[in-house]
Amino acid sequence: MASFSLSITQRADPKLACNTANFLPNFWKADPKLARNTANFVPNFWVTHACKEKELEGLKEEVRKELKATAGKSSQLLNFIDSIQRLGLAYHFEREIEEALKVMYETYNLVDDDNDDLASAALRFRLLRQEGYHIPSGKSFCPIFAANVFKKFKDEEGNFKESLVGDLPGMLALYEATHLMVHGEDILDEALAFTTAHLQSMAPDSDNPLKKQVIHALERPIRKSLIRVEARHYISIYQEYDSHNKSLLKLAKLDFNLLQSLHRKELSEITKWWKGLDFATKLPFARDRIVEGYFWVLGVYFEPQYFLARRILLKVIAMTSIIDDIYDAHVSGRKFQRYLLLHLQMGCQQHRSTPRLYEVVLSGSLRCLEEIEEEMTEQEKPYRVHYAKQAVWHQCPFLF
Repeated sequence: MASFSLSITQRADPKLACNTANFLPNFWKADPKLARNTANFVPNFWVTHACKEKELEGLKEEVRKELKATAGKSSQLLNFIDSIQRLGLAYHFEREIEEALKVMYETYNLVDDDNDDLASAALRFRLLRQEGYHIPSGKSFCPIFAANVFKKFKDEEGNFKESLVGDLPGMLALYEATHLMVHGEDILDEALAFTTAHLQSMAPDSDNPLKKQVIHALERPIRKSLIRVEARHYISIYQEYDSHNKSLLKLAKLDFNLLQSLHRKELSEITKWWKGLDFATKLPFARDRIVEGYFWVLGVYFEPQYFLARRILLKVIAMTSIIDDIYDAHVSGRKFQRYLLLHLQMGCQQHRSTPRLYEVVLSGSLRCLEEIEEEMTEQEKPYRVHYAKQAVWHQCPFLF
């Protein structure tokens, strides 16, 4: 077990000098190779940024027009929407995509289904189910349409046709669709086993973008991916296709860079806040998980308009992590909860019986909640912080 010199809080109260948790060092500090180079922005950076924002709006309008132009072409529309979503651009076209899929769902009929190839049928199934529409995977009846989406791809013996194996785009689309199955959909269970076995046996080809896509999908299907991570990966794949849409690709790269710049700025600001708490000195055993926490938050919501939610959630995660480390290294759950309740009731007033180590954590937690309350007051929703304080008190025993 790693050891370290006692902090002033431990010297002040020997009872607190308990076993310490053997936490790994901060990942981002452990390997200096991971540190990014400092960007040397030119003096007219903000002018350049404004120009990029203007260019972004122009490209969005181009893509919006192309979306409308493909409205009557089912297969093209499906692939265009899929590309928009996988490139991380769906948040720019939520209304257009919602309307297009609604029309597609309401006008769907068996004739269209019979004429579909495997790729189109599977892609339509996945996109509509992602949107929340009920798309039966096997033989069933729906008030709007009767569907045998995948049953027609089986032979007389009830197995998926071997002729499908040579249809790589179709097999990949079906594989991705199976990850949206619900309980009792045996046909999708069978499809997952069928597609996985054949896709895994495929010989890798580094020069084929579709095969690169297959290899990535087997490791991380769309349904289990983080939108921003998937977008970065898919941009590099999409640009290798000769049929890629130039405006869409340009928009994806520009949007990714602008959004990344925003996220880096936010992370810089929250890191300053974290350093201001000085837990590295006061609680040297605690883990520094700000970058890790921010990445987790981006998995919840990455869109620019949710900047306040990201900041609040990251602060909560950071303080919860500190309390968890305190439990692992120093205190019992019930004892800490008593002091926490007292601290929440008294606010900033320090109780003379509170041990110094507890005071550091509790004052930091209360300061965090007060900052959140100030931000929520500006949003005219201050009452919600009261429930946050209750949640913190109830959560603490379960961290022990």
